Amino acid sequence: MFSGIIEEVGTVESYDGEILVIRANQVLDDLKISESIMVAGACLTVTALSKADSTFTVDTVPETRTRTNFGDLVAGNKVNLERSLRFGDRVGGHMVQGHVDGVGSIRSVTEDGNSRIIVIEAPANIIENIVEKGFITVDGTSLTVVDRNPDSFSIAIIPFTLDHTTLNERPEGSKVNLEADVTAKYVANLVEPYLDNLLK
Repeated sequence: MFSGIIEEVGTVESYDGEILVIRANQVLDDLKISESIMVAGACLTVTALSKADSTFTVDTVPETRTRTNFGDLVAGNKVNLERSLRFGDRVGGHMVQGHVDGVGSIRSVTEDGNSRIIVIEAPANIIENIVEKGFITVDGTSLTVVDRNPDSFSIAIIPFTLDHTTLNERPEGSKVNLEADVTAKYVANLVEPYLDNLLK
């Protein structure tokens, strides 16, 4: 489990479509092999670690590549990183599983005072679980939804978040990993059978 508060922006050292090697600093402090780490919104397992080279390695499987934008990753790309939560930690964002629901596309980026408004097109299965002023995870970053439309939603990014995540490097057309609030997904799943019965 994660909070969506990005600890560090790492750099892709290499990626062959399966084995992903990332260069980082802060997250290596107490990282161990077999632990979970969130990379650009996806919960992955650390399979190798080299503090001498400042790198760690994770494996990606077809399901991961299908659900995420990892197919576009190349050496030199920046990725948001967060270590898993420990009991007793503060949760500054929201409860994030690191289970990416799908990929969205940035429709527009505009400046609004000291913030940046980003409008993201998203698949229907994600949009239906988004509510205005609710939570959404974009490339692993916990954000508040400004508003929701039938095929898109918008978020407002403060300067600190722009400076400490990859969202500052996402122009129009960029693909981003999305995870809807897990609470919304569970509620929708529980209510669905009752709604189906009502419509019969």
